[in-house]
Amino acid sequence: MSVVVIQFITLDGIVSDPDGSAGTPTGGWAFRHGPETVAGDKFGLGRLLDEGVMLLGRTTWQLFSRLWPGRDDPFSARMNAVPKLIASRTLTDSSAWANSRIIDGDLVDIIRRERRDVIIAGSLSVVRTLMAEDLIDEYRLLTFPTILGTGQRLFPAGGAPVHLECLSAGQAGATVLTRYGRG
Repeated sequence: MSVVVIQFITLDGIVSDPDGSAGTPTGGWAFRHGPETVAGDKFGLGRLLDEGVMLLGRTTWQLFSRLWPGRDDPFSARMNAVPKLIASRTLTDSSAWANSRIIDGDLVDIIRRERRDVIIAGSLSVVRTLMAEDLIDEYRLLTFPTILGTGQRLFPAGGAPVHLECLSAGQAGATVLTRYGRG
């Protein structure tokens, strides 16, 4: 089992509001290069979507539950089919998106017991909780040629050092997809 974080990220490490749905002044930066830049399986998830489980925080799940169920292309079908775990203390209904379940109990304990690969999309608070417990095995970052100067960073200043190994890097349209694993 491995835990894989997938994130849209700017050159200066910002991950907040890539689609503009949070209404921040700098939001929407991921779509400034056209929809093809973010369409399909840009993160190369492949078998992870077929055999793994997706872990989402409440905010990301709510956003995705409005976007994905109405789509019918092959990648969307895989996103809709993958089992989804929702880390939330306030959400009570997960019926808006098929194969979704609100987890009950301690997030860290649940992930330690999970036997499938876990994909975390967005969900910065979930990522940081698992980072603090050294449970992230891989980061797949789609880096956009944008510098925002402000916003939430994937790796915040003052955090513990993290030593990673570059597993792969390649251009994906206007972006670069990099994969980093434990060093």
